[in-house]
Amino acid sequence: MRLKDTRATWHLAWPIAVGQLASTGTAFIDTVMAGHVSAGDLAAVSVGSSIWVTLIVTMLGYLLATSPLVAQKVGANDTGSISALTQQALVQALIIAALAWIATRLLLPIFPHLGLEPLIANKAADFLKAISWGLPAFALYRVLYSYSAALKHTKPMMIISVFCLLLNIPANWILIYGHLGFPAMGGVGCGWATAFCVWVNFILLSAWILRTDYYQQTHPFRAWQGWNSAVQKQLFKLGLPIGIMFLVEVSAFSFIALIIAKLGTTSVAAHQIALNFCSLTFMVPMAVGTALTVRVGHAVGAKNFEEARAIGQNGIRLGLFIAVMSGCLMIFGSHWVSRWYTQDEAVLALAGNLIVLAGIFQFSDITQVVSAGVLRGYKVTRVPMMIHMTAFWIIGMPLGYLLTFGTDTYPGLGVRGYWIALIIALTFTALALQFLFRRTSHSQLILHNNQHNLLNP
Repeated sequence: MRLKDTRATWHLAWPIAVGQLASTGTAFIDTVMAGHVSAGDLAAVSVGSSIWVTLIVTMLGYLLATSPLVAQKVGANDTGSISALTQQALVQALIIAALAWIATRLLLPIFPHLGLEPLIANKAADFLKAISWGLPAFALYRVLYSYSAALKHTKPMMIISVFCLLLNIPANWILIYGHLGFPAMGGVGCGWATAFCVWVNFILLSAWILRTDYYQQTHPFRAWQGWNSAVQKQLFKLGLPIGIMFLVEVSAFSFIALIIAKLGTTSVAAHQIALNFCSLTFMVPMAVGTALTVRVGHAVGAKNFEEARAIGQNGIRLGLFIAVMSGCLMIFGSHWVSRWYTQDEAVLALAGNLIVLAGIFQFSDITQVVSAGVLRGYKVTRVPMMIHMTAFWIIGMPLGYLLTFGTDTYPGLGVRGYWIALIIALTFTALALQFLFRRTSHSQLILHNNQHNLLNP
């Protein structure tokens, strides 16, 4: 690894990582606090969260289009158009949030048909209804997040996210257990507490941007312009493949909680524990991928394709180093980690096994998320979407169903089967994205050099 380049990427990535860990930590706190009410509340939060996470991660991916577009404008020294671009992204975010809110209402009738106990099904539906009120704030916040990150200003999100993580603890305490005159809502209280904290997150970041000199030349809260079809089309064209790519991957994890509901509360709770902890560790490489989108985008915007390729290569090596660290933690500390969530011995044993499997796929998972971040810096999103669709929906999900439930002659592995299938899917994704990055960076470099030679014979 190039030490100087690694420091530059990590300097941008670590506040993003802390901020994203704090945001994901909200789900961790929800899971732990609901789990200490009852296994039923934990299962309800698990099933409700599977839909919530699918929606917000898809929205997150779609709204990431703001980051490479702003980053390339910064690299090209075209800061004058950043404000208008971000305004259009905010408008689009509200539309996406409204569609996502409608989707939550349309999905509510499915809970009684998942094989859950009636009480758990009702709690899961009520949890989703409560938490969905945070969708507009989440969408607007993610646009401002991408805008600020593209300007290499990441510490505000870290500070605000940590504050809201700490705020979530007393909010949960009040609403889950019933304090200060509020009724004890159990797992449903997690949904209301999270929605409240998401709104606080958005309001604080908006205030920070408005009152800080660093943003005054580019912030989107002044001189509002009307609907710009050309910019909207550009955001849609770049964001849709990213959103679908994120949907494909998160559905492969989150929908498992819905499919395995028939295996019983123990399997659902163990899957939620393993998935929640993976989400925590995933925030670090995801932050590196976000930082690489910005750094590669700056280099591409400045027409420095050799530097863009070097940044990407070094970032992938950094990702592999992180994979070694997180993989060892999961493989050798799986049962220790499980005890953070529950004391139920059956859940502990199964969750420990799933976390070991998660440790194995760290190498593939981290490589693919970092490579995807690099490719976003080049504004390459359509082919990564196709790769993810093939890996997860054509390979991972069908194979996982077979390994989990078996056939007439094969007994099946239970929920472990899905996690083994995910290892195979993620390995395919990592190899394909690596090949795509090498081809894209090489072709961009050759094309730029040829153009330079033609203009300067």
